[in-house]
Amino acid sequence: MNATRVLLVDDEQAILDMISIVLRKEGFENIQTATTGTMGIYKCSTFDPEIIILDVMLPDMEGFEVCRQCREISQAPILFLTARSTDLDKLMGFGIGGDDYITKPFNPLEVVARMKANLRRVQPHDKEASNQKRVYDFGRFTLDELSGELTVNGVKVNCPAREFQMLLFLCKHPNRIFSRSQLFEQVWGEASLGDDNTVMVHIRRLREKIECDPGQPSYLITIRGLGYKLVSPQMED
Repeated sequence: MNATRVLLVDDEQAILDMISIVLRKEGFENIQTATTGTMGIYKCSTFDPEIIILDVMLPDMEGFEVCRQCREISQAPILFLTARSTDLDKLMGFGIGGDDYITKPFNPLEVVARMKANLRRVQPHDKEASNQKRVYDFGRFTLDELSGELTVNGVKVNCPAREFQMLLFLCKHPNRIFSRSQLFEQVWGEASLGDDNTVMVHIRRLREKIECDPGQPSYLITIRGLGYKLVSPQMED
């Protein structure tokens, strides 16, 4: 049995039932559901889910607002499930801290597959790995791979899963230039197919967290025409 805590938020009971049935067949037993945004936020704070499946169209508020409020109390991966499939909607979802975006109609097995992929990226792979110390110190900020914590000037900062994964990848490869497509493939695990805006949104949000002046970054630097690299001020010099 998989003890992962899963929160499903959707106003259609049939969708909740369908996803729950498929998840249980895949071994996920610790599932809670909500049919309103208010209840979803409440359960996020009390249930402490490890992954959230969130509809955008809810009766009392948009899922984007639910995501924003959940991000204040949780770093669990958030997968949007919605019929709204425009690029603007997707960028908004990623911009407020979402980690994946699945459009309706959908195959419930795809939902489970994406859930598992997101969980693999945020959970230690084995006991040996969990016993290793993996803290990346860049002076102004530190990133703890095992606890999933970003600390800036001594203060812990909420960092959504995708942003954390991108920053972790860059921390592991300091002073190396990566194109937008390379970053997308490393973080999302699939070809970017020209989806550069998603990477740009996550870069901007990371700069807002780690830089003294996000408009004049000294850590996460743009290399014009090539991509991005993460440096310490000493390395840049």
